[in-house]
Amino acid sequence: MDLAYIWYETARAMLTPARLAADAARHSLANPGNPFAYGPYARSAAAALEMFERVTRRYGKPAFGLPTTVIDGQVVPVSERVVWERPFGRVIAFDRALPAGHSEPQPKLLIVAPMSGHYATLLRGTVEAMLPNHRVFITDWSDARMVPLLDGRFDLGTYIDYLQAMFRDLGPDLHVMAVCQPAVPVFAAVALMEAADSAHVPVSMTLMGGPIDTRRSPTAVNCLAQERGMAWFEKNCITVVPPLYPGAMRRVYPGFLQLSGFMAMNLDRHVTAHTDMFHHLVTGDGDSAEKHRDFYDEYLAVMDLTAEFYLQTVQTVFVDHALPRGRMRHDGRLVDLSAIRRCAILAVEGENDDISGVGQTKAALDLTPNLPDARKAYHMQEKVGHYGVFNGSRFRSVIAPRIARFVREMEGSA
Repeated sequence: MDLAYIWYETARAMLTPARLAADAARHSLANPGNPFAYGPYARSAAAALEMFERVTRRYGKPAFGLPTTVIDGQVVPVSERVVWERPFGRVIAFDRALPAGHSEPQPKLLIVAPMSGHYATLLRGTVEAMLPNHRVFITDWSDARMVPLLDGRFDLGTYIDYLQAMFRDLGPDLHVMAVCQPAVPVFAAVALMEAADSAHVPVSMTLMGGPIDTRRSPTAVNCLAQERGMAWFEKNCITVVPPLYPGAMRRVYPGFLQLSGFMAMNLDRHVTAHTDMFHHLVTGDGDSAEKHRDFYDEYLAVMDLTAEFYLQTVQTVFVDHALPRGRMRHDGRLVDLSAIRRCAILAVEGENDDISGVGQTKAALDLTPNLPDARKAYHMQEKVGHYGVFNGSRFRSVIAPRIARFVREMEGSA
């Protein structure tokens, strides 16, 4: 696989002239001043050219694009500010101009975005839903191909170190929300800080659709790691960043391979979506076409992961089940979940989650015997899949208010 990245970049470069030509031709055919633009053949050709341009494009990192929120019925401006930064990640704060006279407490909430291929902007809807009632921060992980080798390695242990540093710098009185993949390192980081009797242990952690114990209700994604074995992942998923990037020669699990895996899981759905997009363009259904663009501009924007982080995560979480079996170690220390006595836990799951099965996140409640029951909570959302746990209408109307209520309750009891 060492040459896979080079071949991919070569193919992309070879297609660039065709992509640019297609884009220029599309704009010409769609130009209102072109008398041929209004016929069915021109619309079909323009639609086909746009589809070609989109499937051959590399999608850059999207913006959060959250300029305002609503507090006490008033629209207030929101600005982004970096408050913590290291080579492989940073923390962005969303600063809001609170209305005059606003006195309701605003808990600090750190949303830990997954380091699993997509950018943190995939959680745009999550941030938007929490902004009215919280001082929101979010982790913004770096694309590994953009991090020079001189900045060192980044593995699961480094991830946990980063989290502990964030908790210390943003604390005290911090609440943490881990979305999917980071549930395990967040859980481990809190346990380590509890064992050290740290004054900066978060008040609460909300674990959402996370693979705490993948032996429960194993999904196809979980079983793949067991069936393939680590040698297969090393051989088929890891390659080297080519020379044209700052992270040249870094071993990574590249974004383009991750994206192919994401799409293969629901290939029929993606084919149908693109077919529908073509018909929307031909028939002039601009609103539907724009929704497609918005979704896939985000979905197709992917980042590379360091090989050591990816392989260690697969081994620790999906093969060894080290955390729930009490065998996970960090810097030589055992991660003792029984040390958790203060940090409250809310486990959130989706009934139809095909990535983290029902019960996998709830396991966190069973693995913390010394945490009082009053500081444990569980919510299983009916009729939602994995992405519905942290985005969409049911997240906004049911899950987000449940999290906000839990945070307020724990804030008052801390």
